[in-house]
Amino acid sequence: MGGVVRRAGALRVSAPVLGARALNRALLARQGLLERSREPVADMVERLVGLQAQVPSNPYVALWSRLEAFDPATLSEQMADGRAVRAQLMRSTIHLVTARDCRAIQPVTESVQVRHFRSTWRKRLGGADAGAVVALGRELLAQGPRTRAELAVALAPHWPGAEPAALAMTATLLTPVVQVPPRGLWRGAGQARQALTDDWLAPAEPVAAGVDALVLRYLAAFGPASAADLRTWSLLTGLRPVLERLRPRLRTFRSEAGGELLDVPDGPLPDPDTPAPPRFLPEYDNVLLAHADRSRILRDGPGPLLPRGSWIGTLLVDGFSRASWDATAEDGVATLRVDRFATQPGDPAGTREAIEAEALALLELVLPDAAERRVRFLP
Repeated sequence: MGGVVRRAGALRVSAPVLGARALNRALLARQGLLERSREPVADMVERLVGLQAQVPSNPYVALWSRLEAFDPATLSEQMADGRAVRAQLMRSTIHLVTARDCRAIQPVTESVQVRHFRSTWRKRLGGADAGAVVALGRELLAQGPRTRAELAVALAPHWPGAEPAALAMTATLLTPVVQVPPRGLWRGAGQARQALTDDWLAPAEPVAAGVDALVLRYLAAFGPASAADLRTWSLLTGLRPVLERLRPRLRTFRSEAGGELLDVPDGPLPDPDTPAPPRFLPEYDNVLLAHADRSRILRDGPGPLLPRGSWIGTLLVDGFSRASWDATAEDGVATLRVDRFATQPGDPAGTREAIEAEALALLELVLPDAAERRVRFLP
């Protein structure tokens, strides 16, 4: 609720305060985690401003948790024909985005890649001119996609005093590139091969571009949020003038700690007591990583499960992280383990049964060839 405070001899109405549960329900609603959506795959990918994708299988679990009747083949087909793509964007981390979002976001996050180069790789070039490395790297990539290892081998003879890996990283961090299939396809496998963005992406309709548009989209997907949250999600700097420029178009709240939270005018703010069904998230999901203050979704609990297989992640119960999970198959039996989940007084009746039903459905997605599926709750 808003309050009245005295400042400089005048009275003004303070911004409404949002507690952790209110922020949690706002985040879940915007992320498609309060109830599954029927919108097309590409629309959800754009709504989320991309999906964390350094683990190639993660976007499939993330979308399954958010979409009704999600068919992983749909996303895989869009990646195969260039309508969706993997690229280093926010935080210089691999994200899966639509082709038109890649064209819109890549120029905005260019400065993030440049800082990554300067902080980690420039000193390892042995005096090589970065511009010359980039120019030759572009020529090589124009001939076809290459792994960074292949780029390193091709570039190293020209700059023998540089670390080969630094040459490859320079060429790909300072040039707009994307990762091409088969890496990232459903049940596909392959090395991370880089291609020039303009050579690989399918033609796409224009989309709102620029840092202002990206900030507004972040708030729509993750808000209400602070300036620190925005920096954590993007690693962009110099955001203060951007936020001041956008301020007339935003609404303002306060966290319980007193920090300012900004939001788009039409961002949903569900009742904090809105039921939140169990949801299984992949190992990396931006809903867990997109805020400096993660108390809106992360709570103290058991440490991470020591995984036995390639399918691992976080279990949300009542909207908050409450356990880890992994899924494995052995002798035709698929097992999903829920690590140290404990019921709490506020949990609705049937919570454990709802977790089990969701887990069995997830096993159908990730281990469809199993003859039998089981859910195991670890003590």
